[in-house]
Amino acid sequence: MPIRDRPRRSGRDRRSPEGSLPPTPARTPAPAQGPDRSASARRNAVAGVCLRAAVIAMLVAGEATSPPGFGLTGERLGITLLTIAASVALALTIVSRLPVALPRRWDKALVEAVLIGLVIVLSIVLDAVSHAGPAVGVLMFGVGAAAARHPLRRSLPLLLLALASLAAVFSGILPVTELTGAAADRTDRGLSLCVSVCVVFTVAYAIRERRAATAAQAGEAVLAERARIAREIHDILAHSLSAQIVHLEGARLLLRADRSQEALDRVERARELAKNGLEEARRAVAALRDDMPPLPAALAALAEDFHSSTGRECGLDVRGPERRLPPEIELAMIRTAQEAVTNVRRHAPGSPAAVRLSFRDGECELEVVNPPSAEPGTPGGGYGLVGMRERAELLGGTLEAGATGDGFLVRLRVPA
Repeated sequence: MPIRDRPRRSGRDRRSPEGSLPPTPARTPAPAQGPDRSASARRNAVAGVCLRAAVIAMLVAGEATSPPGFGLTGERLGITLLTIAASVALALTIVSRLPVALPRRWDKALVEAVLIGLVIVLSIVLDAVSHAGPAVGVLMFGVGAAAARHPLRRSLPLLLLALASLAAVFSGILPVTELTGAAADRTDRGLSLCVSVCVVFTVAYAIRERRAATAAQAGEAVLAERARIAREIHDILAHSLSAQIVHLEGARLLLRADRSQEALDRVERARELAKNGLEEARRAVAALRDDMPPLPAALAALAEDFHSSTGRECGLDVRGPERRLPPEIELAMIRTAQEAVTNVRRHAPGSPAAVRLSFRDGECELEVVNPPSAEPGTPGGGYGLVGMRERAELLGGTLEAGATGDGFLVRLRVPA
């Protein structure tokens, strides 16, 4: 054909030599912040505010009802001031999490960690002064919040601060109050509080790590699903649309040369490709919705389509106990069978086909065989077999394709 009849293509429309769409740069998309995740974050924030408010109420009510209680003189004044300071520090941890509470240049997480450290010290001092249970509860809450909400580089110094403060108070280095009772009793109580603090920190940190691992797995699942969707879209569009463009471009040039019959053949091929691409898109959407028919039923429909379009038999033999497979495996099986029977139609016209599906323990096998044809077929480029083999490898399976003594065989084995 004359070179002048070839349309000019801009750099944006250039295609690879294989006729596929140009590759796009690989990117790692971040998991989407959907409505479910936003609602979950709001629920967690509300639960955190309610929990802190409950701890403040417990501290105030507990110190007010426990002897010696609140007052304006002596030891009771110290209990009053320490309770107010600890309550204000806890309240500020709530305020620090609000979007407009602090200037943007401030590190809100660091501010919250400092406030938690202040709560820890105040609760230890308050426990030493009042000998009441609510202060110990606030101490455990502060240590748990530090481990659950902050990374180890910030939560570990807060744990060490709590242990150092307990050691300083119960050893007498920090004489915040007159310690009564035997020295052994004071030591035992200090050790029990240190052990309790370490246990709470360990449990809270383990919960944080478990949540982080769960979130990472969820993110990887989202990325894997996006990659699968992108692969399905590429397989459909790159193969179908690019081939249609080639045929339609050829039809345009043939019409210019007044070769209408050949141009009509090109248009018919493009129409068939469009029809097949639409069917593949429907199968992909059904797989993504987990709404695919059972694999034997899908293969039976494929065999019936082969028989109605060619007039040749396409037998289906299902062996073993039937069961549903993961959607990506069933889709790979259907795509492989579709490509195989299409190859029979193109490269061995007039030849019947046979499809065998075998369910075994731990794997599933698909075979498509056809005898040799006496009619000449259309030569192929082999890209269909390459795509089938790549799809099998992604699923951890194997694909064999080649001539046998009785014709041609395509065999796919996948773990299932």
